[in-house]
Amino acid sequence: MFMTDQMFRLRPVFAWAALGVLVAAGAAQSAAALREADPISPPDAKTAQQMFADAPDGVDPIVTGPVSAAFKQRQKAADCDSAVWPNVPATCYPD
Repeated sequence: MFMTDQMFRLRPVFAWAALGVLVAAGAAQSAAALREADPISPPDAKTAQQMFADAPDGVDPIVTGPVSAAFKQRQKAADCDSAVWPNVPATCYPD
C-alpha cells in the first residue's frame, strides 16, 4: 500500500519531467534549423571563399576600422564571431 501511494504522488513529477525533455528537444531542433538557414544572404551571393580565392588560408572577418551601426548589426545577425573559414558568410565583410 505504501509503495502504491508513493508512485501515485510521483506520477505528475515524471509527467512534467518528460514534457520538459520534449520541449527542450524541440527548442534545440528549432535552433539548429535556424542556424542552418542563412536568411541574410541571397542564394546567389558569393561565398567568402569565392570572394577571396587568392587567400587559401582564409580571411578573418574582423574589421579594424570604423564601420556603421547597420554593418555591426549585420555581423551580429550573421554570427560572424563564431564563423570558421571557409564557412564565413559574405555579409561578415564590409562592402
